Order: sequence, then C-alpha cells, then structure tokens
Amino acid sequence: MTNNNQKSTVIPIAIIAGLFFIFGFVTWINGALIPFMKTINELTDAQSYLVATASYISFVVMALPASYILKKIGYRKGMSLGLFIMAIGALIFIPAAEARTYWVFLTGIFIQGLGMTLLQTAANPYITILGPIESGAKRIAIMGIANKTAGALGSLIFGAILLSGIDEVKAKLSSATIQEKGVLLDTMADSVFVPYIVMAIVLVVLGILIRKAPLPNVEANETTEVKDGTQVKTSIFQFPHLWLGVLALFVYVGAEVIAGDTIIAYGISLGFTGEEAKFFTTYTLLAMVATYAIGVFLIPKYLKQRTALIASAFLGIVFSICILNTTGFTSVLFVAALGIANALVWPAIWPLTLMGLGKFTKTASALLIMAISGGAIIPPLYGRIVDANKLNLITNGVAENTAIAEAATSSYWILIPCYILILFFAISGHKLKSWRTK
Repeated sequence: MTNNNQKSTVIPIAIIAGLFFIFGFVTWINGALIPFMKTINELTDAQSYLVATASYISFVVMALPASYILKKIGYRKGMSLGLFIMAIGALIFIPAAEARTYWVFLTGIFIQGLGMTLLQTAANPYITILGPIESGAKRIAIMGIANKTAGALGSLIFGAILLSGIDEVKAKLSSATIQEKGVLLDTMADSVFVPYIVMAIVLVVLGILIRKAPLPNVEANETTEVKDGTQVKTSIFQFPHLWLGVLALFVYVGAEVIAGDTIIAYGISLGFTGEEAKFFTTYTLLAMVATYAIGVFLIPKYLKQRTALIASAFLGIVFSICILNTTGFTSVLFVAALGIANALVWPAIWPLTLMGLGKFTKTASALLIMAISGGAIIPPLYGRIVDANKLNLITNGVAENTAIAEAATSSYWILIPCYILILFFAISGHKLKSWRTK
C-alpha cells in the first residue's frame, strides 16, 4: 500500500465510519418497510420482499460504473455524489406515498441503492487498504459497528413511525368497504412524508460537507506485477479465490438481509403484534454490534481473519438448524442470533479476497460490491418458498394462522447452504490462487 498523506488515519477512519453509519441507517429500515409495504399495497410475501430486491440489485447495475466514476472524479467527489443520489431516492417516496403505487416506492429504493453503491465502492476498498491487510478485518469491524448501530436506530425509528397502528389497520381492513379501505391505506402511506423529507435534507447537507473532508490518497500498489511462480497474471479470471470470494459474499449478504429484514415479518407471522415485532431487527443488529466489538479487540492479535470466518460460518449453520427446530420467541431469538454469526463474515471476506491482487484490486472490489446483489435475490427466494409452503399447508387442511407460522419457520432452511459455501471459502477456497492443480 502507498499512502501519499502521512497524517494519522484516525480522521479518515472516522469519516468513512460516518458514511457506513449513513448507509447502515438507510439499508436497515427495510425490515420495517417490508411489512409496511405489504399492508399498504396489499402484497404477497414474495412481492413484499421486492423491497430488498430493489435496494440490492442496484449494486449489480452500478458497481462497475461506480468504479469508473471514482477513477474520474476521485473518492471525495464520488462519495458526495452518492449522497446526493440517495437524497433524490428519498424524495421519490413523497409522490410514491401520494399515489400509493408500489413500483414508484421500489424506484425510490432502487435510486437510493445506486447512491449507496457509489459510497460502498469507494469506502470498502479504501478502508481495507488504509492500513496493513492483516488487520483489514479489524478496521471493517469498526465500520460494522457504525453501520449496524445506525441500522438499529433506523429500524427502531422507522418501525415506530411506519408500523404504529398496523395491527388496528389490518383488523379494520378485513371488514372495510372499498372506499374505507382506500382511506385507511392512504392515511397509513402518508406516514412516510416527514421522515423521508428529513432524510433527504440530511443527505444533501452531508453531501456538501464531505466535499471538504480530509481524505488522504490511499491506493493498492498497482505497479507491481502479480505472479504465480514465474507466470505473470494478466487477468482477474486467473484468480479462483477472487471468484469464490465473490460467491461467498453473495450468499452472505443474502443471509444477512434475511436475518435482518425478515425477522419483523416473521415475528408477526408467529402471532406477535406489530408493536412487539418492530424491535426484532434491532435484536439482530445489536448482536452484530457486540460481535463486531469483540472482533475489533481480537483481530488480528488473538484471532486470525480466517479463523473468525470459519467460526462465523459454523455458527450460522448451527443457528439456522435451531430456527427450524424451535417455535415462538425462541425461534425469533435464533434468527436474531444470526447477527453473531454474520458480523465478522463481511470484514473477513474482503481482505482474504483482495490479498495479493495488486493492480487488480479495484476491479476485484467492484466485483465484490456487485456480490451485494445477493440481498436482492435470496430474500425474495425465501419469500417465494414461504408462499409455496403456506399454500401447500392450507391445501392440506392446516389452519391459515398455523400454516403462515409453519411456512415462515420451515423456509429458513435456505440459510444452511449459504453458510456451507462461506465455510468452504474460509477453510480452503481463499487459498486457491491458481486454477492449476498440483
């Protein structure tokens, strides 16, 4: 790594942590948005999880363009632009609520995702190579604390705003006329006006401030050739561990989003009220924050990044099995406990994947950012499995409330293959530096 600015890294780390706080806040309100959108737009489970799809698919669309933009205008201006784009996405919620049209809501979420992609494309590789690669997981864990603390706050705030009275509204809808139903749902939709206007203003102000932020120029060493023995590597396709890292990150983000974004809807399906369930995403995020703090203390002095990843994947498998074999609040707690399993996965995958890539680091970083699209694909797949299981149970004579609860619980099996793939990458996948077999 070369650093053209010899000042302390404390200020840059604090600035990047602030950015992680911002997109943590925006990202993790999806847990409250999903049941909110399901109610006001009268959606199925699979349709409601398109909230996650709209947010995370933007990382596929924007990752490579974001890399190009950052090369042209630099980190500081790129981060500022990302914040402005996120503000535009927030403002789209106003006409979306006015029309109570789902695709307009999804458009606003997608545009916010484009802005977050630009921020992520700059912030993740920047913090990874800001210091020694061996301690990259420690620095990313610090970012995780900021991200998930903001997520917990966002989930609580937006849960209180959007889910307040949702149980009463749903009860009234069952007996309301078409006209009464429209009035109830329009009133509920209007609750997004104030929070999203405030969000847009805050994002614009931060976008202006970040332009003057003291961020040093930190780059991976792009002058040194990358070799495999005597052979000089000329393409990212010559790094199998990179592609395995992208796959591991893809399934990880899907698993993380399921743990955070489905838990409120899952609690409601088990019979908890919206007032009770609105706190559940916070449980997941607080579990992640606590584990991040442990990682900051242990990595790399007492715990290697690889060991942390192995332990995380193993815990993910164990907790997933526990979800499937428990009921009620105990099952909800095991979904929240996935926060413990998930916390150190992202911090460990990044440095293990970028290690030794040299001049290919920027392209590899863009590919890793694209892997965030796992959050766009795996949660809706979970929703489709829930819908299919629910229909099957009802067809076989199971009472509707029981069928909803059992379908939601049994569908968490989708997490197990995700954690198995992460475990493979942690044990041996990250070591595959060449396609050649010996």
